[in-house]
Amino acid sequence: MARPKIALIGGGQIGGVLAQLCALRELGDVVLFDIVENMPQGKTLDIAEAAPVDNFDVSVTGTNSYKDIAGANVVIVTAGLPRKPGMSRDDLIGVNSKIMTSVAEGIRDNAPDAFIIVISNPLDAMVTLCQKVTGFPACRVMGQAGVLDSARFQAFIAWELGVSVRDVNAMTLGGHGDTMVPLVRYASVNGIPVMELLEQKYGSAAKAQEVMTAMVERTKAAGGEVVKLLGNGSAFYSPASSAIAMAEAILKDQKRVLPTCALLNGEFGVDGFYVGVPCVLGAGGVEKIIEFKLDATEQALMDNSVAAVKELVGSMNL
Repeated sequence: MARPKIALIGGGQIGGVLAQLCALRELGDVVLFDIVENMPQGKTLDIAEAAPVDNFDVSVTGTNSYKDIAGANVVIVTAGLPRKPGMSRDDLIGVNSKIMTSVAEGIRDNAPDAFIIVISNPLDAMVTLCQKVTGFPACRVMGQAGVLDSARFQAFIAWELGVSVRDVNAMTLGGHGDTMVPLVRYASVNGIPVMELLEQKYGSAAKAQEVMTAMVERTKAAGGEVVKLLGNGSAFYSPASSAIAMAEAILKDQKRVLPTCALLNGEFGVDGFYVGVPCVLGAGGVEKIIEFKLDATEQALMDNSVAAVKELVGSMNL
């Protein structure tokens, strides 16, 4: 049986980590595309030469031609400029929308049956643009943001409580930006509410709330924290791992419930916009959007986040 084919568009920091992770997990044969001549070829040759050490048998190649992504089952898009210190994700929309249009045309014309996972920022707008240009069904075009944002939230909770990250369950909704909505009410450690554990730790509901608020704010600003520390570029290890989790769910039909930037049609009061919500990911791509009731405060935060997404998408005049 032929192995799945995974095309990675953008050979920068995230693209390189994606290629390595795909190889290490043997998810399928990998093609790394970039417009910079010889760079993706060099990066993939380096990864391929590690095969005897890391024991993977998949093919890893680089290319400067969209024709080489033909037959791809999954395409992960990272192409675009990264943030610099002081920049918001939204500041990238002008230049990255032009890049995304070109990328989407390349995918549409060469891999018409592929599922697309977009990582490029500003995420919600770039996914919207990609789906419009390709004309692919919305179930096959999605964005990676919620897995990463939720992972960051989970990590901060685990570190604060001194427990394994494996046992923390927490999720964010909404746009991938400063208005994202970490869901405090649903955060738990193996089913035990995080707020209850924080109250036990600090002996005070007020202190527990203070600590949680700080973690929520850190989650919202987590990408910027990395950008500031790096000084040149943005996060690449964690976004790559997050996208791989989504790709694996699709390729292996895992039916995983993952926060995904998906096109909503009335869910959570949103119609016709890409926003981060929990979805079932399997062989059909976004197979189901899982809707649940938000309380008044959560819904207000969600509405605020969606409003920011709408404004950003509107600026592209699609």
